[in-house]
Amino acid sequence: MVSDLDTLLDMGFEKVRAELAIKKTGGLQGALEWLEANQDKSYEDIIATTVTPTHADDDPDAEPLPLQPGEIAQSLLCNDCGKKFRSQAQAEFHASKTQHVDFAESTEEVAPLTEEEKKAKLEDLRRKLAEKRTAWKTTDSRQEIRRKSTKQSQDIKEELKKKEQLKEAAAKRKDKQDELEAKARIKAKIAADKEERRFRAEKDRAEREGRAAALQVSAAPTKSGPVESKPASAYSDSRLRLQTSAGNLQKTFPVTVTLFEVAAAIMQDTGIEVQSFTQNFPKKVFDAVDFGASLKELGLVPSASLIVK
Repeated sequence: MVSDLDTLLDMGFEKVRAELAIKKTGGLQGALEWLEANQDKSYEDIIATTVTPTHADDDPDAEPLPLQPGEIAQSLLCNDCGKKFRSQAQAEFHASKTQHVDFAESTEEVAPLTEEEKKAKLEDLRRKLAEKRTAWKTTDSRQEIRRKSTKQSQDIKEELKKKEQLKEAAAKRKDKQDELEAKARIKAKIAADKEERRFRAEKDRAEREGRAAALQVSAAPTKSGPVESKPASAYSDSRLRLQTSAGNLQKTFPVTVTLFEVAAAIMQDTGIEVQSFTQNFPKKVFDAVDFGASLKELGLVPSASLIVK
């Protein structure tokens, strides 16, 4: 015959908990109720908070509950809720769980659970345990989803912050370039005005002296001289020779493409995450701060050779 302990072990309960439940309650029905009530507590907490049942035989000062004349006690009755218990251990467990303290002996016998009732009780407890495990898994899944969502949000924020920094760096470089070009225009205007004043002074001096003034001419290249090269601003594309750890790449990009887009193209072709570009002549390193600038702004037109790192 299968014992109550074996039945609890077959249901998946830990042996120490099952033994303690039977010891505290005295039977399968009470053990199931005890296990259900304490399923959220650790074994250590149960041991620390459980008071060992005190039997009348162990306490010499304990007084038996009164009986009616000629009657024999068959069970214990909780006057607070009306429940009946077959043993004092079950009554003490009920008192520890409900804080009920008013008990009396009863002549009514508590019938043991039938096999059908035991099966129904076990099935109900199995269902509750399965529901609790499902709830735990659902909670874990939600926590994992929240963790992934938080990480994705942080990654998106970091990417947006990086792009914003690149845009700010590009804007600063453009402002600086515009400032340099404005200064160059001012210097050229000053030089032109100075030359105009010099020519007028020379003309006035020649007129006073009665001689012809020298003509103001601008130097122009002769046919036999070197042919002027095409300015970088006239190119619409740039040819790049890219030296990577996976080999050399030859690519042509529009001059308006940024280094960030070039790095993205390299990563797509080779899987290499670009940290910087190095130009040997003239020696220069383009890092993440320069990634927002175009090839034209960085002087990488009409062609350039870059080492990818």
